[in-house]
Amino acid sequence: MMGKLFAPPLAAAGARAAFDWPRIGADLDELGCALVRGVLSPAECAGLAAGYRQPGLFRSRVLMQRHGFGKGEYQYFRYPLPGLVADLRASMYPPLAVIANRWYAAMGLEPRFPEQHAEFIARCHAAGQLRPTPLLLQYGAGDYNCLHQDLYGEHVFPLQAAFLLAQPGRDFEGGEFVLTEQRPRMQSRVEVVPLQQGDCVIFPVFHRPAAGTRGTYRVNMRHGVSRLRAGQRHTLGIIFHDAE
Repeated sequence: MMGKLFAPPLAAAGARAAFDWPRIGADLDELGCALVRGVLSPAECAGLAAGYRQPGLFRSRVLMQRHGFGKGEYQYFRYPLPGLVADLRASMYPPLAVIANRWYAAMGLEPRFPEQHAEFIARCHAAGQLRPTPLLLQYGAGDYNCLHQDLYGEHVFPLQAAFLLAQPGRDFEGGEFVLTEQRPRMQSRVEVVPLQQGDCVIFPVFHRPAAGTRGTYRVNMRHGVSRLRAGQRHTLGIIFHDAE
C-alpha cells in the first residue's frame, strides 16, 4: 500500500522533468529563492499529507514548542524513503548541484558537490551523518515556525526545497512561507513566497552569494512560516544532506 500511496503519477513525473532550471538558477541568484508552480498533483499532495498519520514511515517526531522552534510539529522520514520523496530528492539534486558549485566558487568556499545525489549521501554517511532529513510538517491554528537554518552536520548541501500540500484559502488561512536575508551593513530583506497546493519553493539552507559594488559577498538566509490563523497546513521538506 505504501508504494501505491507514494508512487508518482506519470503527469506529475512529467512536470518534474519540465523544471525550468535556467530560470530557477536566475531567480535564486537574483531573489534568493525560486518558485515552481504545480510540481505535485492534488492526489500526490493528499497522499503525502495522509502519510503523516502512518508512524512506521518516520524515524522521529518533533514538537516545535518543546524546543523553542515555534508551534506545530514535524516528522523525519526513515530509510527507505517513500518512492515519491526519494524520486524528488534524487531528481532535483543534479541541477541544484550545478548551482551549488557555482555559488561555492563565487564565495570562495570548498568543497565541490558530486553530480549524483547517491555520491553526496555516501560522503555524508562516511562522516557519520546517517539519518535521513526529508520531513513532513503539520501546522494547526495558531502554529508557526521560527526563522531558522537546517544544518545537521559538517556536510551541508546549500539548497533545499519545500512543497505545500494544502490549499491556502480552502484548507488554511495565514501560514505564509517567509525568507529573510541578512546583508552586511544593511537592513534585512524579507521575501514572502505565495505558494499554492503542489507548488515548490527552492531556497538556500544558510547563505548565498550576492553581487556588490566591491565584488561578491555572502548573505545569511533564514526561513520560517508565519502564524496560521485557521485550518491545517502540511508541507513536505526536501533537505539533501543527512544528519548526524
